[in-house]
Amino acid sequence: MRYLDPKADLTFKKVFGEHPDLVISLLNALLPFEKPEEEIAEIEYLTPELMPETPLKKNSIVDVRCKDKMGRQFLVEMQMLWSPAFMQRVLFNASKAYVRQLGGRESKYELLQPVYSLNLVNDIFLPDVPEAYHDYKIVQVEHTDKVIEGLRFIFVELPKFKPQDFKGKKMAVLWLRYLTEIDEHTRQAPKELLENPEICKAVTQIEESAFSDAQLWWYDDFWDAVRVENTLISDALREGMEQGIQQGIQQGIQQGIQQGIQQGIQQGMQQGMQKGIEQGLQEGRQEGLEKGIQQGIRQGNIQNARGMKLEGIPAEIIAKITGLTRDEVEKL
Repeated sequence: MRYLDPKADLTFKKVFGEHPDLVISLLNALLPFEKPEEEIAEIEYLTPELMPETPLKKNSIVDVRCKDKMGRQFLVEMQMLWSPAFMQRVLFNASKAYVRQLGGRESKYELLQPVYSLNLVNDIFLPDVPEAYHDYKIVQVEHTDKVIEGLRFIFVELPKFKPQDFKGKKMAVLWLRYLTEIDEHTRQAPKELLENPEICKAVTQIEESAFSDAQLWWYDDFWDAVRVENTLISDALREGMEQGIQQGIQQGIQQGIQQGIQQGIQQGMQQGMQKGIEQGLQEGRQEGLEKGIQQGIRQGNIQNARGMKLEGIPAEIIAKITGLTRDEVEKL
């Protein structure tokens, strides 16, 4: 037996967009329901809407939309590739679904039902977080137990999935194993998956023999599109890195020049002061050691000032460094 990857557009929509019992099982397994009565019993599918496309991600998003008999809506997305813009896209879609529940002027806000957004991501977007499961909701910053109900966002990073991280959640483990362990190279589905009736049914739906030649061509075309998008993203990242390196080099050179000037001025001051002291000592021996040192320092400052003036350093800076007045510097 040869299987297709359940994450592709064709297979994902066949499994979860045509079989209500399977999408109900997936949602109940992965959504953060705390009470049995919160679990989904029945659903009806909603017609997909055209949403703004994310740049470079025109073919890498697969979604299924449905609602239960209580009116709660569920947006299920399989995202093959990730970009920071996806967070805004997910927020936009869920918010739009929430707002559109109010059909007319007589609609009441208290009739609004929650919208759940379940996002299965075949990529890693939080590399600094070890967990694969991420639950987002609107909470008060100071007291996170205070929640504004209405929108709930769940993200699962499939490459991070480890069964041991989902202890006590058998169906969550089975569904995530189904999504991560079966692809075109699978010849025998894992026994643990086939022993569960719902997962077994989902496995049967992605057998290659269940698809026509035209559908298989569509399936291959989907993965070709994903690979192209991934290449475009990689090229964009590489180009961005190269530009960043060049900008960094230019900034480093500029900063190095500035630091070099400052260090040169300091070294010049030290050497000039030393020479000034030596010259002052030599010229002022007859008038006293103290007066000679002071004169030498002044002469050293004047000499430094001349040198800095020749280098084009502004008179204000020279005066500040040497202790001379601006007029004295300008007369040198």
